[in-house]
Amino acid sequence: MHCSKLPQNMDGLTLLCCCLVLFLSLIFFSSVSFAEKISESEQACMACHSQNMVLNFEGGEKLSVKINIDEIKKSVHRIISCSDCHGFKAEQHPKRTFKTKRQYSSLASRTCTQCHVSHKTEIHSRLLSQSPAGTVCTDCHGFHSVQRARELPKGNNYCLNCHNREMSITFKSGEKQSIHIHKDILDSSVHRNLSCTDCHFGFSSEEHPVRTFRSKRDYSIAMSESCRRCHFDKYTRTLEGIHYNILTKGNLQAPVCTDCHGAHSVYSGRKEKFANAKKCEKCHSEIYSAYSRSVHGGALILEHNEDVPICSDCHSAHDITDPRTTDFHNAVPQLCGNCHANKVLMKKYGISPDVLDSYLQDFHGITLKFYKQGGKSAKPIAVCTDCHGIHDIAKLSSPNSPNIKANLVKRCQKCHADATANFPDSWISHYKPDIRKAPLVYMINLGYRIFIPFMIIGLLLQILLHIWRYAANR
Repeated sequence: MHCSKLPQNMDGLTLLCCCLVLFLSLIFFSSVSFAEKISESEQACMACHSQNMVLNFEGGEKLSVKINIDEIKKSVHRIISCSDCHGFKAEQHPKRTFKTKRQYSSLASRTCTQCHVSHKTEIHSRLLSQSPAGTVCTDCHGFHSVQRARELPKGNNYCLNCHNREMSITFKSGEKQSIHIHKDILDSSVHRNLSCTDCHFGFSSEEHPVRTFRSKRDYSIAMSESCRRCHFDKYTRTLEGIHYNILTKGNLQAPVCTDCHGAHSVYSGRKEKFANAKKCEKCHSEIYSAYSRSVHGGALILEHNEDVPICSDCHSAHDITDPRTTDFHNAVPQLCGNCHANKVLMKKYGISPDVLDSYLQDFHGITLKFYKQGGKSAKPIAVCTDCHGIHDIAKLSSPNSPNIKANLVKRCQKCHADATANFPDSWISHYKPDIRKAPLVYMINLGYRIFIPFMIIGLLLQILLHIWRYAANR
């Protein structure tokens, strides 16, 4: 009814009565519609099962038999009567006893096969074969709130309906891989805002493809490819690294994304330096052992000092260069200088921040710069690691340190075979020369600072004097 069609002389009371009649009519027809959905037989069932009732088992377990009518109305089974599944009507309610709740669930699930005779699809067969013994339909699909797979809530909870159980997949090699996923692990991951299908693409509520892999390692390598969908910049850098190079040459043990970052328990690589270093230990155990005994590793592991470098600080995280190459060797001074030329950081520990400058100004640094500028790098030039060690760097005060005067000559003899005990004396360390540590060098430098300016000034004055004399005598 449109307001335009109402009589013009209708008063407010009459209009109010009409609206009230219309409202009551809507309530009536709604109740009729509801009654049509619930048959008399079902109404008889709900007369009891809408109440708080409990079924007691012989073993002492209890099960609520209160039924929420709203769940049934939303269920895919809403057009089926209670007796279609339970096999009896309210007036013919049998008295049955069960030993356990599990026995009751198993019996109730048998009725599913009356309609779903072809329920054992390939995915069902695999799930049932891998599930705990005695797994039945209702364990996954529920009782009264049964929904179509495509109507179930989307997101991770949908996948966890199955994957929260102890299940595994078996590869052709005979190896097994657990596919039991803990929700708390997902929630603590940096990927907690992603859905399962963001990584496991090709899977959905309607489609669950069955894929076979030769081995557990083949599966890990294949799954790591999904990382590039979001982390394309980092993934492409790995293609330039030594790990990917080894992988392409047939070494399947070379690490991929999930080996370092994890699969479901992914954490930020910017945090927890110690955890990051431990990842490298899985493959480089001997190197990690040497690092743990060094001045850097000891400070990290024993003192929990995260100012020290870890593996990825020197070797990078993704585009890892082969450390045996000449390019990596020649880049070591700048690499060490990232920390040791940091004045704020070095002041914190009482270490000279002039190590890089002093190296670049001595014979080795100048020679290295000369060779790099000329494109000549075949001849090895001593860099930081040649004198201080690589992963086993010790404190200068340590008796085993190769850098104290007693042991430094041994390092020098690696390149200078005829070096004597006095050979290292020409090196004044990485500290700027002063009156106490290197008085002779300090005085010579001071003399040059004074002599050279005076010489330049005197030369300029001499030139100006000659010019003045020449002009005056003309």
